[in-house]
Amino acid sequence: MTIPPDDRGQPKSADEATRDLASRIASAKRERMAEDNRASRDASPEMSGLARGMRIGTEFIAAVLVGAGIGYLIDLGLGTSPWGLLILLLMGFAAGILNVIRVVAEMNAATPAPPGSDLGPDAEDEERND
Repeated sequence: MTIPPDDRGQPKSADEATRDLASRIASAKRERMAEDNRASRDASPEMSGLARGMRIGTEFIAAVLVGAGIGYLIDLGLGTSPWGLLILLLMGFAAGILNVIRVVAEMNAATPAPPGSDLGPDAEDEERND
């Protein structure tokens, strides 16, 4: 007894199946590339919040650790324990705060203002008020 052919949209030969599979793969690749292009176009060129936080934290911690390390080495060499460590630790803390202020100001200057935000009075506003 012969089994009737399956007519559920299945290709009838291996060659047709290969062509169908290749066309579906090519179509999926085109869709994937279009999606990747759309995602990269929508991605912000500025740093993410996590990247900003990591940079700020690293700047601060590095300054404090360098100050403490140099202070510890001075204490070992001169035998002034713990004064070199304490003084240079505080100086490292101050340098860390200055680094954070510098980095945040740099990041803020590089980030454009959101559309529709009030940036303060313009030169035209100053002339009208005079």
